Amino acid sequence: MDTQFDSETQASLQEDGTWSLLLSDQWNIGENPNGGYLIIPALRAMQLNESHKDPLSVTAHFLRPGTGNEQAEISTELIRSGRSVTTTRGTLRQSGTTRLELMAAFGDLSESSAHDYEIVIEPPDIPPPEECLERSGEQQGVDLVINNRVEMRMSSPDPENTGQSKAELSGWIRLVDGRDPDVLSLVLFADAFPPPIFSYVGRVGWVPTIEFTAHIRKRPEPGWVQGKFWTEDLRDGRMIETGLLWDSKGDLVAQSRQLAMFLPMED
Repeated sequence: MDTQFDSETQASLQEDGTWSLLLSDQWNIGENPNGGYLIIPALRAMQLNESHKDPLSVTAHFLRPGTGNEQAEISTELIRSGRSVTTTRGTLRQSGTTRLELMAAFGDLSESSAHDYEIVIEPPDIPPPEECLERSGEQQGVDLVINNRVEMRMSSPDPENTGQSKAELSGWIRLVDGRDPDVLSLVLFADAFPPPIFSYVGRVGWVPTIEFTAHIRKRPEPGWVQGKFWTEDLRDGRMIETGLLWDSKGDLVAQSRQLAMFLPMED
């Protein structure tokens, strides 16, 4: 049986070669679907056209917000098919308007190389999920309908940093329906965490993404995924956020970076 994640991100192939699905409103942050959720149906359509199935690099430009409970159309274009990497473009439209442009490089993460050299990034030491706090929409200042689909547990800030001197946060994430993580859900997770600027300035509401890039490093093991996200660059209402994800065995499985708009809430 399909899980919520699978059924609500799977588009149907049409006779004209495009793909179609009804976007769910259960992945919303405020009035709009989470950007990571919008990426997944397009990425699935692009994935099904390729001999290489694992997204290695995903870059999305959000031109306009998506709308839940509304039909979406997806078109794909093969850019280049190589021996180890295939590059594809995807476009998601609603009501005749382009909402998302996507470029992705696909490969095979099951292939191992003969390289002896590695640089390893270890996960931060944070409490286990059962000792962390559930993500709160009230604290962030926005209605988190996405909590119906994604469970997040946030680590309390380091007492030495309360005040806050750093715009960073750590925590855990998994799908509510119990589905194990895979390479597609990692893309969603990288954009589903709260914006770390919220830990620095307080309630921020919705922080819309302009451009988002995820690099998938490994297929994740079953269980909770651990994340760390931080913002060190905020100027003129735009900020850059960096993120890291580790699987249940502590292996780095994804990195992300995005440019987003900072829209502080009015008192």
